[in-house]
Amino acid sequence: MKEKLKSYGIIALGSVLFGLAFDWFFDPNQVAMGGITGLAQVINALLPGIPVGVLTIVLNVPLFFAGWRYIGFHLLASSLFSMAVSSVAIDLIAAVYPFAPMDPMLATLCGGALMGLSLGIVFSQGATTGGTDIVARLLKLRWPWLPLGKLILVPDGVVLALAALAFGRVEAALYGAVGLFVATRVMDTVLYGLDTSKVAYIISDRWEALAQVLLKEQDRGVTILRGQGAYTGRDKQVLMVAFKQRDIVQIKRTVHQLDPKAFLIVCDAHDVLGEGFGDYQKEEI
Repeated sequence: MKEKLKSYGIIALGSVLFGLAFDWFFDPNQVAMGGITGLAQVINALLPGIPVGVLTIVLNVPLFFAGWRYIGFHLLASSLFSMAVSSVAIDLIAAVYPFAPMDPMLATLCGGALMGLSLGIVFSQGATTGGTDIVARLLKLRWPWLPLGKLILVPDGVVLALAALAFGRVEAALYGAVGLFVATRVMDTVLYGLDTSKVAYIISDRWEALAQVLLKEQDRGVTILRGQGAYTGRDKQVLMVAFKQRDIVQIKRTVHQLDPKAFLIVCDAHDVLGEGFGDYQKEEI
């Protein structure tokens, strides 16, 4: 229960940031927004009497029913919660403090970054803000290797085209496209780029001593790969070590102290699963 409350608290934070991004940067500057919120923005431009938040809830209902079969109860419940919080936040923030317009490009970049951050926070807890986010999750079931940010571009592109027609300004859709691009990059960074694991490949004549130090003194797992020098034809032992970003200085120092002539390659590693790292999650995005 404590973990669920924590998760829903994080979802609420991301949802409020989503509403803030819309009210602060997108709406007052007539920058088109993707998703169901963007579609609600288009309808609001044509029928100003209906609040964007209310429209967002109404438009989301059929999508939630359509996605229930595939996304499961947890995603449905948490997404309903996120949609409700973000929709209420949009209307409440607009009523309490109407933001003044600013430079459209500045609004686009800052709004896209804040929206991407908010979506990344919500998605990291296994929820969505509803709308085309659910469409993207359904698309990911078909193409699981594609990042979620890129999948969101598909339905959101359609909404941006409608926004251009509704606002009568192509610039609104073009600014929206820039904001959407920024949002997807920030969101993918939040979801995937914070995995700051590294993998080191160490080729050294003192590989046994290095392996013992890494195993016993630094508590790092070491795998020995069999290799052969292409020029010399000599057999080589290559040490493969996975570690966190914070350990990189210690790893480099250890290798240099034991064998200054060692050949060391350090690579970025994502989705490292196993003891000391992450675990496989069935609902992973």
